[in-house]
Amino acid sequence: MYPAYQAHTDLLWPLRAVTRWSLPFLQEPSVAASGWLPARHMAAAGQVFELAQVTHKRPPWRIADVVATGGECWPVTEETVLTTPFATLLRFRREGAPAAPKVLVVAPMSGHFATLLRDSVRTLLQDHDVYVTDWHNVRDVPMSAGRFGLDEYTQHLIDFLAIMGPGANVVAVCQPCVSALAAVAVMAEDDHPATPASLTLMAGPIDCRVNPTAVNELATSKPIEWFRKNLISNVPWQHGGAGRRVYPGFVQLSAFMSMNKDRHTNAFKDYYKHIVADEFDKAEVTRLFYEEYMAVADLAADFYLETVESVFQTYDLPRGEMMFKGRRVDPAAIRRTALLTVEGERDDICAVGQTLAAQDLASSLKMYLRTHYIQPNVGHYGVFSGRRWQHQVYPMVRRVIQVSQ
Repeated sequence: MYPAYQAHTDLLWPLRAVTRWSLPFLQEPSVAASGWLPARHMAAAGQVFELAQVTHKRPPWRIADVVATGGECWPVTEETVLTTPFATLLRFRREGAPAAPKVLVVAPMSGHFATLLRDSVRTLLQDHDVYVTDWHNVRDVPMSAGRFGLDEYTQHLIDFLAIMGPGANVVAVCQPCVSALAAVAVMAEDDHPATPASLTLMAGPIDCRVNPTAVNELATSKPIEWFRKNLISNVPWQHGGAGRRVYPGFVQLSAFMSMNKDRHTNAFKDYYKHIVADEFDKAEVTRLFYEEYMAVADLAADFYLETVESVFQTYDLPRGEMMFKGRRVDPAAIRRTALLTVEGERDDICAVGQTLAAQDLASSLKMYLRTHYIQPNVGHYGVFSGRRWQHQVYPMVRRVIQVSQ
């Protein structure tokens, strides 16, 4: 599967190169002003062709400054705190800003890069010192770095929180909610000094037995061996992780796009029309979205298969059977970490009730440390991105963090 994809990519390279070389000429002001209509259409077609390319490198974060809740504006710089073969603990330093609660944003490892949470990070920066799990593309990680499965993912969270120190807060989005809850449970049981002050779980599959979605049903429609045989491939020799077994990001992207094929097709058609009509503001919105959407990251085969089996097929965490390095994960060990669970009313990926299940699992928490919120009229992405996230969900997250300090 992967060699076939790589061969197709290599065959298209000359055409993409010609397109890149031609565009500056076709977009030259003198050519555009000449009124030569074919040039305008050729330039638009070339830009559509470029935008439709699948890429494999993380897009830039594009967070240069932030306006705080109080109105102050601070420049933002990216700072590498810790790097492992599989991830970078990235800090967004607000230059000149006063001390603020530390927040670790746990990004999903689900075929896209952490920059998918750009809006979440930008909003949190208004009032917090924000760190992010910036996962690397596994196809660039050499075989010598070893395996990466659910245990390694969870261990990364523990190690990152230890580096951040006591009093930090965790905001986990979507798939990593399971590992985030497990990491905090293990740290609480060990009385770890860096056990976070608060844990926010947003639209995460804590218990997929509750209100199963089409995604959940797909995961249970085949045995795990089917996923291993049909969806796992080896990284080709051209890349740093040559030989590593992965679930390719382009497979995940294809699955996502096939679910809404007409919407994506129409979006590219509109992008073409906007460019031809010089409606560049509208075209820019589409371009920014698809530059992010078409940037894919491969998942380590161990991590992908263990997630499918443990989270979506056997429901290990809610059944009390989840293991971390040979020890049973016990969410009831969490006693002092405030817990906020957030769900979207129209979420068709992680349905209402699946994240709420964490409240029952953390059975030792006092009621004043528990908060649950359902955001009306949003789907999955609306929980952590967009206007309702900024104006309705985020104030709830901010309040829980402030109270826990």
